[in-house]
Amino acid sequence: MTTLPAKTDKKLGLVIDLDTCVGCHACVISCKGWNTENYGAPLSDQNAYGADNSGTFLNRVHSYEVQPPGDAAAQLIHFPKSCLHCEDAPCVTVCPTGASYKRVEDGIVLVNESNCIGCGLCAWACPYGARELDQAEGVMKKCTLCVDRIYNENLPEEDRQPACVRTCPAGARHFGDLGDENSDVSKLVAERGGMDLMPEQGTKPVNKYLPPRPKDEMPEFDVLAPFLEPVAEEPKGFLGWLDKTLEKL
Repeated sequence: MTTLPAKTDKKLGLVIDLDTCVGCHACVISCKGWNTENYGAPLSDQNAYGADNSGTFLNRVHSYEVQPPGDAAAQLIHFPKSCLHCEDAPCVTVCPTGASYKRVEDGIVLVNESNCIGCGLCAWACPYGARELDQAEGVMKKCTLCVDRIYNENLPEEDRQPACVRTCPAGARHFGDLGDENSDVSKLVAERGGMDLMPEQGTKPVNKYLPPRPKDEMPEFDVLAPFLEPVAEEPKGFLGWLDKTLEKL
């Protein structure tokens, strides 16, 4: 079995704003593209254009209709989900070959694919369903936080972040060191009341979710009524002459 580090130098992770996410799946597509073309073995698809298709994804977006308390209208919430890079990651400690491990330098949980035997114990242990077996490769796959991007000095500095963060058109995804209370992501979590996913599991996920904010009620239409009234019953002066002339055409 693999042991977890007693402490990590950083806690790199994602902060996802459920109030801003529009469910466009741009993060899903960019993640699939980057990790198929670059890191590790490609993310395979089976019978991609058939009726019984399946594939391997490191990031998925689920949508739920949520009924707030009281008489408020139901809200559609888009919920992105990937590996949360937990501090107490059960997927690591259950791995029989040591293929799953947590890095000391940044806290990222990775899989050494050359040591993975595809037994699926890590997927069974993960309470978030964040691991998937690549059927073509026979190994477990998971979010890497684009470790091959964030440290790549050949990329422009603005591109040294996970592909999903770089791609999100709504700015709903944020990346940084959640172990540093002065980092932008830590301040964002403190300001918006960032939450752990399923904290009762005791995994201490690094990734945080920002809750949806209450939606403002629609204003009464009579508020706009004064602005919709005509300025004058009949146009006068030049506009009056023009109006009459146009009527004769």
